[in-house]
Amino acid sequence: MASTNDLKNGIVLRLDGGELWSVVEFQHVKPGKGGAFVRTKLKNVTSGKVVDKTFNAGIKVDVANVDRRDMQYLYFDGVSYVFMDTQTYEQLEVPANVVGSNADYLLESSIATVATNDGNPLYVELPAAVDLTISETEPGLQGDRSTGGTKPATLETGAVIQVPLFVTTGERVKVDTRSGDYLSRVN
Repeated sequence: MASTNDLKNGIVLRLDGGELWSVVEFQHVKPGKGGAFVRTKLKNVTSGKVVDKTFNAGIKVDVANVDRRDMQYLYFDGVSYVFMDTQTYEQLEVPANVVGSNADYLLESSIATVATNDGNPLYVELPAAVDLTISETEPGLQGDRSTGGTKPATLETGAVIQVPLFVTTGERVKVDTRSGDYLSRVN
């Protein structure tokens, strides 16, 4: 248990019957009249929903212990993604719904941050950008290069992104994992 006066960005609270909420931002407010309070913006750890919540100053809140570790992705067994802790070599099975759309940018033996609470996986966080190989794309036409158009390209993970017309099959590209946007070619 901690007091609302101890809140910091990134701390995870257990509220509303056990749901986990991460503090995105907070503000201590001391009005001229009445008691002080803490205005917060909270993000649900599992669903990603963001809400505003106000607490009276000094009340107790339940702080959840969230363990964030860098883990190596090993393989997908059809139901869950298997990650290995690089220090202890323990394996952790993460359900596909927890990995979500991050699976589009996950290559075997790549490193990702896995957050757990009491041994239960909460979310998987990838680096902001990853380098992947284009496994298939249509060839760009000679005259199309000046228009700045895009074409669909399939990555080695199976995800489809939009790339500039000059990108060809077999090239390595840098992809933004948050939006799925093409960033640049990789030499």
